[in-house]
Amino acid sequence: MIRQINKYFTDIYFNLHPTQEEVISHQSVRILQMVQKKRYIMIRDIAEQLSISQNTASEHVKKLVSYGWLYKERSDEDQRKVYLHLTDKGLEILKKNTELDEDKLRVALSQLSAYEREKIVEAFRLLSEVSK
Repeated sequence: MIRQINKYFTDIYFNLHPTQEEVISHQSVRILQMVQKKRYIMIRDIAEQLSISQNTASEHVKKLVSYGWLYKERSDEDQRKVYLHLTDKGLEILKKNTELDEDKLRVALSQLSAYEREKIVEAFRLLSEVSK
């Protein structure tokens, strides 16, 4: 079952992924995803989750800030804490590099019945919930 899910997932991602427009590393995409998914995230959290040094994480973040994809915000309660946030441009880059192409997906889904489309959404919802 796991092999089947992985095969289908990679087929879907390969066939329905948007065309790559900008060069971005996998590490950068993962950092942007972490910032999107966590409300309060700092460089040390990124280092811990990626199993890299804090200096390496800091360099990655510095690059993403220079691209205008992230910005830093110092905590009002504790000035030592600096939180990371996505900019609108960062959100757009993340969407292009992690989501499926909406037009391609629309075409694929149009070939299915309403019942089949509902089953797909339900399956993705269930898998998303248990993965958290």
